[in-house]
Formats: sequence, structure tokens, C-alpha cells
Amino acid sequence: MIRIGISSCSFYGDSQRPIFKGKTLHYFLQPLSDWLHQQGVLAYPIPSFKQDSPIQAQDYTKDLDGLILQGGSDVSPTNYQESPIQPEWSGDFIRDQYEIALIQEFKARKKPILGVCRGLQILNVAFGGSLYQDIETQIPQSLVHKNWSIYDENIHSVELKRDGYLHCLYKNLKHEVNSIHHQAIKKLSPQMNVEAQAEDGVIEAVKYMGDTYIVGVQWHPEFQTPQQSQLISPTPLLQDFLNHVRVRKSS
Repeated sequence: MIRIGISSCSFYGDSQRPIFKGKTLHYFLQPLSDWLHQQGVLAYPIPSFKQDSPIQAQDYTKDLDGLILQGGSDVSPTNYQESPIQPEWSGDFIRDQYEIALIQEFKARKKPILGVCRGLQILNVAFGGSLYQDIETQIPQSLVHKNWSIYDENIHSVELKRDGYLHCLYKNLKHEVNSIHHQAIKKLSPQMNVEAQAEDGVIEAVKYMGDTYIVGVQWHPEFQTPQQSQLISPTPLLQDFLNHVRVRKSS
């Protein structure tokens, strides 16, 4: 059976939290594991690891068949040589370093990686790119890419790169996607190809140019319900990711 690791989000020690006072908690989204379970795949949350821990990224990587980088907190600008424009955009440096370590190890073993929302952003940074810290502030006349009041019901269109990976997978060029992000790719990694863009030019999907399957999408395919038939189907993307996992697993 296929075993997919999911990178963790963290709640750091909070002395005012009513449960597990002062302790760090790791969590992941139930819709993400549900998405994998629908394909008969086992989902394994990967806890973060301290630098002095005897367990490191490579120990998880050797026992898992692929990696999904889930959404969550901002990427720290310090990881792409910038300072935060606003304190609230300082991001999660600890999580960044943990996920970059996972990316490096899965890539070294040529095991497939799929990045979702923040997952796309950390992939771009891990491969030498940078981010807009806040779309509304830094991209004049941009679309609304995040609306907290309606959350994943915020929708806009994207256009797939003609003859690119996603275009070959989905056939049609234009699609509707959910949108829950306020950061986006600024400088594209030289190792990534653009696979989709919004009408305002914001990059919505990328694919690694090398010989390992590494893909990132800015939308949340795991949030889509059967009733949202107007959105790009989440199934072809997941099935193709898992097909690459099977090929690698059997090699």
C-alpha cells in the first residue's frame, strides 16, 4: 500500500492556551487525509525534528513513498533574503527549515512531491525563488486572492500553460479554482516551469524541470466538494501524483 507523508503545521508553546499549556502541537488538515483515503492511500503526518534529534528528515523519507506539503502559515522572508514588510508577515522560519529539509531528502531519493498553497511557495523558495509577502500590497490591481469571510468559497479563474504538464492532464486551458492565499511567487525559481497563472499574472502552479516529480498548485484541491463542479477537478492531479509514486516505488 502507498504511504504518503504530510508535512505538519505547528501551534507553538502558548502559556494562555486552555489545553496543553505551553506545549508545541503539530496538526494537519482532515480534508487532506480524506483526499488520500479516497484513493486507498495511507496518510502519515510527519512531525518536525530538532537539529540535535537522532531522527532527521532522511529517516522519514526512506520509509515513505511520497510527500505532500500542506498549506498554513506564511513562509519567512528571511529564507529568501528579505526582511518582513509587516511584523505579521514574519512567517514560520522553523517550519520552513523543516520542510526544506524534507524537500531535499525526497528529491535526493527521487520520490514525488506535491505542494498545496503554502506548499507551492516553499517549493519555490527551496529551489532559489522568492515571494510577494502580500499580494494586495505589492501587486497593484490584483485579484482578490484571499477573502477571510468566505474563505475557500473565494474563486477566480486560471489559465494553464499551453502544452504544459497540467494542460496535458486537464486538456482545457481555462479553469476555476479556490483561492485562500495572500502571498505568491515573486521571483520564479530557475528550476521551475510555470504551469498556470491567474488573470493578474500571479503564478498558480509550477513544476520542477528535473527528473523527479515535483509539482505545486496555489489552490486547495483537497477542499473541493462534489457540489463544486465548476472548479478544476482535484482527482486527475492526485491520481497522476500517485501514478508517479507507484512508478518510483516499483523501480
